[in-house]
Order: sequence, then C-alpha cells, then structure tokens
Amino acid sequence: MDVIEDGAARSLALSLGDKAWQRQVSGAVAQGKAVGLHGLTAGSATKGAAGFGGHIAKADRQVADAKGLGADVDSLLQVRLVGAAAEGVEPLVASSPSDDNAAVVVAYDSTGKAYELAADHAPDRPVYLVDVDTDKATEAGMKVLQKELSAAGLQSPVAAAPVNSAAAATGFWTTRVTSVTVNDVKEPWFKGAAEIFDLVTGFGLDGKVRVDTVTMPYLDDAKKTYYPNQILVNWSLYKYNLADVVMMEDDGNTNYSSLAKALAAVLLTITDQGAYIPLVNAVIDAMPSSWWTDDPDYVESWYTLATTTTGTRTGASGNGTMTFDRYWVSAL
Repeated sequence: MDVIEDGAARSLALSLGDKAWQRQVSGAVAQGKAVGLHGLTAGSATKGAAGFGGHIAKADRQVADAKGLGADVDSLLQVRLVGAAAEGVEPLVASSPSDDNAAVVVAYDSTGKAYELAADHAPDRPVYLVDVDTDKATEAGMKVLQKELSAAGLQSPVAAAPVNSAAAATGFWTTRVTSVTVNDVKEPWFKGAAEIFDLVTGFGLDGKVRVDTVTMPYLDDAKKTYYPNQILVNWSLYKYNLADVVMMEDDGNTNYSSLAKALAAVLLTITDQGAYIPLVNAVIDAMPSSWWTDDPDYVESWYTLATTTTGTRTGASGNGTMTFDRYWVSAL
C-alpha cells in the first residue's frame, strides 16, 4: 500500500507542472474536504489530468486488490489539503506512511524532487495528501468481512423462531451504546479521520463462535464524546448471556479478506464447553504481528458484556469508554 500511494503522490506532483490542472486541483481541495482522484481527473480536460488519469486508474485497482475488496469497489484514492494554501507557495504532494510512528513523511514537488517533512507536527507549508477513502473502504470491507466470516461459519444463519413463540411475537433484547469516547484514535496529522469498527464476539445459537461487525463512522476525534444510540449487540443471535467487543481502526491498509481468514483460523478452533469463554484475547491473537504497526490498529476492548450491562464502562486498556443501556427491539 505504501508503494502504491507514494507512486500516486509522485505522479500527481509531476502532473501539477500543468498550471491549468494545478489550478483545478487547488480549487477542488480548497474547502478542506477530500476529493476523489478518479473523479477529479475525469472531470478535467487539461493535459496534466490526462497524463495522470491512466496512473490513478491503475493505482485504484491495485489498492482494491491490496485491501481484498475485489474489482467492483468504487475508486478509493483521494487527495486533501493539509495546512492552509498560501499565495505563491507551491503545495507539495505526499502520501500517508503506513506506520503511525514514522519519523518523516516524503513529499514531492512538480519536478519530482523529494522533501522530508517532520511527522510529529503539521507542516508549515501546504501539502496535498494522497490517501485511501477509508469511509468507502470500510463500508466495502465490512461487506467482505461479513461474507467471508459467514462462509467460514462464524456468522451462522439464525433459525426462525416458531410463529407462536414469545420471541417472534414481541422482539428481542439488545445492548445499545448511548455514548462513546476514545482517548487516542491512533491518527497523526498525515492520516485522515479514524474509521472505527467493532468485532462483537460470542457463541452463536449453534454453539460455534460468532463474530458480528459494527461500524462507528462518526467516531473521528480523540477525547470527544459521541452520542450515537447505536445497537452494539443483538442478543437474539447468541447462545450465552455474554459477549466481548474489540474496537479497531482502519486508516487505509487493512486487507479485509485476510482479516476474515485470520479470525477464522483461530476462532474456529474454539469449541463450546457448555459455558461462556472470553474471546477478546483470541481475536487479538489472530492478528498477524505486522498489523500492529497500522493494519489495522487495535483501539480498545470490552470483556463480558451481558444483557443486564448498563452504565459507563472503561475498556480493558483504558483508552476508551462506552455507556450502555438495555434496549428492547419490538417486532412489527
């Protein structure tokens, strides 16, 4: 991923030698929002965009493959402005290093000359930052994850309840998140907004380990409290009155297909012993060691949530808190 994004950044920098194209890019990112590179080039008739368009189309395909998303996902590479634009100052173009602890960020000018920017503080000149649209990637990744977890037997279908049963007639209990705060979302200046997702684990109705995914796309900033009123655990899917939650963050490099396979390889070896077994450590152990640099980041975990769990609970590592309540979902 680093090589793909760095190549796209250098190619974009070189294309900005075309002043007409440079003005279009500048205008597109001036509002501080990320802009898709494929759409940006497709909407331009400039020479610089034409030359860059072929490179970005190839890079987009490579990114989708690297993330295990397949060929049907939309274009993922985007560009955003870091720092304020300055009159007469040519922006550099950089990409996000995969390592949050990188000492430098390599950037390029329109001649291809490389510059090293300090990674521990925001740059003092404008920089166009090329990275992956993690909103779009996480949405597509959750579909891949769910499909592959289901195929591996970690999301078993729920047998229909008899039509005259109380469950079918009335509804089911859930655990709902009424507020959530994370002290560190693992995002230095050269990364975009955090893309948080949760892996909810327990034993399904068939007695096998079950993994459900829950995204928290609103949770962008550290030390800010959000109030989503979001359902986290659907207790009708679980055999025991306990489940665990592992919160993770994808900032561009997660291969969702590989993540599903890694989870399956470990979790399918755990059998129902007639009592609940905590699964947080098994989920964490399933992650390849290379992923602990950035792909994806472990954020926090909560052990043994129950249908009766209410109030605020701090996660096991002390990095985050969630407030829970019981929420009854009524049948129609």
